[in-house]
Parts: sequence; C-alpha cells; structure tokens
Amino acid sequence: MPRTALVLGGGGVTGIAWELGLLHGLAEAGVDLTTADLVVGTSAGSVVGAQVTTQATSGRTLADLYAGQLRPATGELAADLGLGTLLRMAPAMLLPGSGRTKRRRVAAMAVRAHPPAGPGEAEPRVEVIRGRLRTADGDLDWPDRDLVVTAVATDTGELVRFTRESGADLTRAVAASCAVPLVWPPVEVQGRLHVDGGVRSTANADLAAGADRVVVLAPIPRALSRATSVAAQLEHVAPERSVVVSPDEAARADIGRNVLDPAKRADAARAGLRQAAAEAARVAEVWGR
Repeated sequence: MPRTALVLGGGGVTGIAWELGLLHGLAEAGVDLTTADLVVGTSAGSVVGAQVTTQATSGRTLADLYAGQLRPATGELAADLGLGTLLRMAPAMLLPGSGRTKRRRVAAMAVRAHPPAGPGEAEPRVEVIRGRLRTADGDLDWPDRDLVVTAVATDTGELVRFTRESGADLTRAVAASCAVPLVWPPVEVQGRLHVDGGVRSTANADLAAGADRVVVLAPIPRALSRATSVAAQLEHVAPERSVVVSPDEAARADIGRNVLDPAKRADAARAGLRQAAAEAARVAEVWGR
C-alpha cells in the first residue's frame, strides 16, 4: 500500500503552470511532494505527473520545469474553454443515467465534434503533448514509479487508468487524459478512443484510496455533482490525513477566466510559487516528510 499519494487535478495550460509553481515553491520550503509513493494525474495533472516522476531520467528538476513555464508558450495551441462549451456539455451530464452513461454521452459529442484522425494523418494536439514531455534525449517513457494517468473511454464511458504496466505509450496516454471534449479531438490509445479524465472527476482523488497521507492539488475543485467533487471523494479516502490546495483569490485573478490561454501560463506559474509560501505549513502537517 502507498504511504503517500499526490493527486494532481485538471486545469488546462494554466493548471499545469500553477501546479508546477506550487510544487517548486513547496519543495523550496522543505516539502517535496514529488517523493510521493503514488502519483495520480488527470488532464493537466497528467502532464505534471509525468514530468515530476521522470526527473531522474529527464534530467529536469522542479526548478527547470518551473522556469519552463515562464518562457513564451510558443509550442502551445490556443483554445477557449468558456461557458459556451460547458453549456453544450451540460445536458449530457444532467440528463438521467449512471455516471458512465453520462460520460458516454459527452464522449459521443466529442467524437462527433472532432472525428478521429485517420491512418497517417497529423495529430497536432498529440504533438503539443509530445513537446511538453520530450527532452533532448527523446520522448519520455514511463517512470519506475507508481504513476496513474486517467482518461475516459469513448465507447463505454468507463474510467481508464494508464500505468507503466498497461503497456500504453506515455505520450498518448497523457494526450488522452488532456483531450477536453468539444475542444480537442479524442485520442486513440491501444485501439480505443479516449477523452479527458476530468470528464469523470476534475482530480479523481478516490484513486488514492489506501494511502496514509494524501495531498491534492486541484486547480478546479468544483464538479457538476457532489459525488465527483474532490471533497466528496476524499471522504472515502483519507479524511483525517488529507489536504486540498486550490488557487486562492489572487491566483484565480492571475489565471484568468480561460484556463486554456497560453498567454496566462507565466502568470499562473508565478501565482503557484507565491501561494506555496502560504500553504507550506498546512501541507507539511499532512505530508510529514
């Protein structure tokens, strides 16, 4: 059983930056969450999870990863995750049915909006993810660590947990976890199409069940239903040994309304670094390392 678990939630381009700023700042304060026995990454959190668990092989430290967020985001594709997109998805999630049925409806909408690429066709969005994970030595492979990357299968609506043992390509697994419905195309992994793991839950914190101590970094802690909120999931995981950190008021202002805006990446990273100073004691009390 893992003793410590780090759960990294979704939150777009700015969520990646905020989480890396926060992790860097906490490590500078003596609380290194990247030593977690288990790391669960959803959407933006899957990028951060892959990056921080492969530091030994990539040669990129937390300081390096943070510094990268301050540079111009020339390799990113701009998009808008606004109220209009959420309203388009809302009926599929609010109509009666099981959670899996609701996720399958959203996934079907995603496939219709962005039909999958055919054999040999370019996948610009997958290449963006590859650029986030690539190092001078090539594409990152799965770490020799317990990393879980979440996605949702379009054909069934079920939650898929990609791990080193799953045999999936890490870049494609992360791209699938980041495939926001109606914004980015679903991603094929091992013969199946997948959409963003955040369709089930913005953090999927319940996957940390069994850990003694759990820290959740949740750029978006809210959910359409209470059952899939971070707070509700943690009630069944480690209610007395967990802490959730979300952007404070100042960080939310720095991040802005569109979490997919690359122009706000540096502001979000600096906001995370600043917020780390205020959160360090609270996180250290749970982490105990």
